[in-house]
Amino acid sequence: MTKKNSFFIILLGSLSLVACTRAVEEFPYDANYEIKSGGSQTVIDAGRGAFGHIFPNISSSNAFEHEVGDKEFGATFVSAPALLNPGLGPVYNNVSCISCHVNDGRGVPTQTNGLLSSLLFRLSIPSGNDGNEAPQAIPMFGGQLQDKSIFGFPAEGKVTINYQEQVVQLLDEVATVRVPTYTISNTYKELPSGYRFSPRMAPPVFGLGLLEAIDDATLKSFEDVNDANNDGISGKANYVLNGRTNTYMIGKFGWKAEAPTVEHQVAGAYVEDMGITSPVFHQESSHGQFTLPFVNNTDINDSILRSVTRYVQTLAVPARRNLTDPSVIKGKALFAKLKCSGCHIPAITTGVNVAFAEVSNQRIFPYTDLLLHDMGNELGDNRPTYKANGNEWRTAPLWGIGLTQAVNGHTFFMHDGRARSLTEAILWHGGEGAKSKEGFTKLSKAERQDLLNFLGSL
Repeated sequence: MTKKNSFFIILLGSLSLVACTRAVEEFPYDANYEIKSGGSQTVIDAGRGAFGHIFPNISSSNAFEHEVGDKEFGATFVSAPALLNPGLGPVYNNVSCISCHVNDGRGVPTQTNGLLSSLLFRLSIPSGNDGNEAPQAIPMFGGQLQDKSIFGFPAEGKVTINYQEQVVQLLDEVATVRVPTYTISNTYKELPSGYRFSPRMAPPVFGLGLLEAIDDATLKSFEDVNDANNDGISGKANYVLNGRTNTYMIGKFGWKAEAPTVEHQVAGAYVEDMGITSPVFHQESSHGQFTLPFVNNTDINDSILRSVTRYVQTLAVPARRNLTDPSVIKGKALFAKLKCSGCHIPAITTGVNVAFAEVSNQRIFPYTDLLLHDMGNELGDNRPTYKANGNEWRTAPLWGIGLTQAVNGHTFFMHDGRARSLTEAILWHGGEGAKSKEGFTKLSKAERQDLLNFLGSL
């Protein structure tokens, strides 16, 4: 990655002082001004590296951990035995963190010869307690379909995707959305009848430390499980198992809010996407499927897991752009009028965290409530995850969404990348988002562009 200045390592000891001075010079605004999407952990960059900056205000110890984690985030794993980065597989989806989260950004749903790039598929079978526990893994497949394998082992299967265009009538023109059909084939064993699957595209990873710092009381204040205010928007927190502490916590990460902490999300990606075990998940996702020629206690140790977790936790948020543009101002008003902000809450203040002062008490603008919302049958995956039913998805943060093209060279959105533009993403909203979508379809072309320009400024 090209996000670090050469003087950074040389002057590491004085980093905090330099960074603080720079931040004041770049942001001569009040702390609550929305240009600072990540509070004091905001950077000015609208280019390819916008998602890959270290916090501008950071302690030297956390900066050191960030640097170590940066290297590990880009490390390519290989099959054991090996001197460097062993442990890949035996079945896997990709070989490194950065392979899915290119430039610390969003993945793509495209395929090459039937092999997935950064779109993966979760697997499960129905359980007797759907909606209150983790999805039940499929025997001999685990909880995720791995479409690649190391030498001497079979891949679990492959997925093909076919799209059908569907016309949507807007006020003054027609638009189209593409409807995906997924087919799992060439499985090394037969999948059981009634199995469930869910496509998931790699999301951006910047700003996660700030989201993690939002306290439970704040998230609970956003809940309206029974829609008491009768606005058509409910929202509820997911309560999920922390693999480190074996306790239940509010989930904040993942498309179904199934991960309670950044560490849990990182460790889960290691074991499911790459077959890399850690102190959090010390058993291969393929456990019971294959006999391995060698056994390690874990593929990565606590030190590596900690540094990669800290790296992700300390990725800064890019600043807003074009805030005073008349079209953007109009678009922001339309965003509120259509009640998009009912789920995509603009501003939140993080909790107090003495141990991690960099994320403590920050006024941020992530445009999310981190809660689960019913998005309608058309987006449903029929795969409950703890308290999330098949139609419920976590509100995706919108900060940085306008930089997707600049950072990742595409505009694929939603949990499986089916939307090819922000317009399509809006048109896919159903369930609790149906009224907002309907309002969008009744806007004039100029008004729709104002709303899109506002989203592009985030």
